[in-house]
Amino acid sequence: MPPELPDAVFHRDGDRYVPTELARGPWDPNAQHGGPSAALLADLVERHDPGPPARVVRMTIELLRPVPMQPIELRARTLRPGKKVQLVEASVVANETEVVRVTALRIREADISFADAPDDRLTPGPSDQLREHFENMGGLNFGFAMDMSVARGEVGVPGPAAVWFRLAVPIVAGEETTPLMRAAAAADFGNGISGAVTWDEHIFINPDLTIYLHRLPVGGWIGLDARTWPTHEGVGVADTALYDERGRIGRSVQALLLDRR
Repeated sequence: MPPELPDAVFHRDGDRYVPTELARGPWDPNAQHGGPSAALLADLVERHDPGPPARVVRMTIELLRPVPMQPIELRARTLRPGKKVQLVEASVVANETEVVRVTALRIREADISFADAPDDRLTPGPSDQLREHFENMGGLNFGFAMDMSVARGEVGVPGPAAVWFRLAVPIVAGEETTPLMRAAAAADFGNGISGAVTWDEHIFINPDLTIYLHRLPVGGWIGLDARTWPTHEGVGVADTALYDERGRIGRSVQALLLDRR
């Protein structure tokens, strides 16, 4: 059984976000997982400088430095205003140092008639028989903030895998976790579920994450169908198709730093 969980990944303290143990990442006990920052930034770029109705279609997240297990702040600015296409930049700041940066592309929403896309679903769907957490990562961490249901493959064993993720707690205590936040929080697990090398002998850290969404997810579950493409030169790419229970919603891609421990 998992330990008793904190009530959220972060608590808000004015303009600061104070991490709980659920924000921790797998590679360094003093650093946060990329998913919590991605979720906070997703919320910010969706809300920042509102104008005509627009959808966040692409987020490119650069993990510039390890995010410490300390209070963080968020900052945002508009790079390109526009009626149809907008570009927003936002950052996670810790101790006055920028540690994560995102550039988000927003496209206006309009009622345009097209034929429906082909029915593309991740099957089987999420099951009550959950593999609940990333036990092999050691200690309380962001993996424990997620319910997980394995559709294909096996987590922790090298090779492609498809896994459903659902947040077990809010990202911020007392605040709504939006569909975009849920997608961003889950998308950062693509390399974790599809590692081409073993956890105990290797690291495969992603210094970035790019997410494309042609529609927002419906419901709590986000499905990841992921594969990692490694090279013998110490770099790789994790490529992940994203789903909700109704079908395909987008794709995420992560560059990987591969190394031995």
